Amino acid sequence: MRPRPARLFLTAVLCLAPALLPAQARTLAEVRASGALNIATSADFEPFNYMRGGSPAGFEVDLGGAVARKLGLRAQWVVRPFDGLLRDLAGRPQEIDLVIASHAITSTRLQSADFSTPHYCTGGVILTRQGGPLTTRALAGRNLGAEAGSTYFGFLRKLPFQKSVQVYGSSQAAIQAVATGQVDAIATDRFAALDALKTYSKAKLVVGDTLWKEQIGMAFAKGNTELRQAVNGALKQLVQDGSYLKLSQKYFGQNIGC
Repeated sequence: MRPRPARLFLTAVLCLAPALLPAQARTLAEVRASGALNIATSADFEPFNYMRGGSPAGFEVDLGGAVARKLGLRAQWVVRPFDGLLRDLAGRPQEIDLVIASHAITSTRLQSADFSTPHYCTGGVILTRQGGPLTTRALAGRNLGAEAGSTYFGFLRKLPFQKSVQVYGSSQAAIQAVATGQVDAIATDRFAALDALKTYSKAKLVVGDTLWKEQIGMAFAKGNTELRQAVNGALKQLVQDGSYLKLSQKYFGQNIGC
């Protein structure tokens, strides 16, 4: 058999090269051409994002839909587990244009994703039952809980004293755990905790110390600057025309913007 000519071998390599390159996020022009903005959320963090009647609902879902409409697009929703959302955004950027799932903007997350201007501000708090631990120091020696992949889990894990930290697949599962006495306390979002007081009124839940303040943003694949700037512009318009305040008042009775 004769050796394959070098030029044919080079052609074969060049043909295979695109398949070896990492997937690239859709550009703003590609998103506009498709007519749909692919938005991912976890649908497990009421009242921000959750399932209702088989479809995503909540403050962030309504806000994401409003952003899409400002851009002349329809929102196409993708529901994935929270702790894998940013990984999927980086690994499958053709499927997800942005993530809106109450991700706090942290230095660690900024290494793998870019973020919009904050779409709300909140803080981490302790949620416990009446008579439970209300301060960070009181968490020592306790059985605690938090959602996997959250800043709340990271906070509890790093506390410099003995404790047990249970990990839950969703924020709602962690809240249910403290409401039913499976754990002594959890760390969670301030607004999620306030909502839990109403949802589990018979559990006599109480909100303890504010642990830290957080700015929450929408996540984009690294380097997808044009789409991120367009979304920032749409968010600014929603604030200026009163739409953001109307949504905020609907879900929280107050302006939760930064």
